[in-house]
Amino acid sequence: MANNATDKLVHAAERFLGKGETALDERERKVLQRALGQHTLAEDASELFDEGATFGQRLADGVASFGGSWTFLIIFGALLLTWVAANLAWRGEAPDPYPFIFLNLVLSMLAAVQAPVIMMSQNRQSAKDRLVTSHDYECNLKAEIEIMALHDKLDRLRDDDLRTLLTKQQEQIELLMRLVQDRTGDAPGAK
Repeated sequence: MANNATDKLVHAAERFLGKGETALDERERKVLQRALGQHTLAEDASELFDEGATFGQRLADGVASFGGSWTFLIIFGALLLTWVAANLAWRGEAPDPYPFIFLNLVLSMLAAVQAPVIMMSQNRQSAKDRLVTSHDYECNLKAEIEIMALHDKLDRLRDDDLRTLLTKQQEQIELLMRLVQDRTGDAPGAK
């Protein structure tokens, strides 16, 4: 039975991919085995990727998501304006008088922390995109293989129909020749 599965894999690799079974990479082998076994290949690659995320990775994604939102920009802008307005209103008694040195320090620290977190999230997004692209390739390859297999089936059906039609036509010609021979009393082909 295992030998039969290997024979089918070899035949499918040569027929659909134009490669020998040993020249297949792991993805092509997986796709062919799924196609031959009539198993689905579709799965949510994004969900699978997110399931394996650590706490730190999920936190980085959350910070990047919030840090790149209009909500963050509006809240942050309102806080900055409030800070500047309050310190300008208090003038000499302000905790951070103009030129707002403490505010500059806080903003620099925020940028120093936020930038690497956003970069970690972008790196994860790039890895996720590569996984999704790879999965899309596998699904497209399987679809192409299935379409080629359907073409093969249709070609075989058409060939069988043509053979049946030719056989029936030959029988009808023979029947007509016998009818002509019976009516004329002549041997076929004699004049």
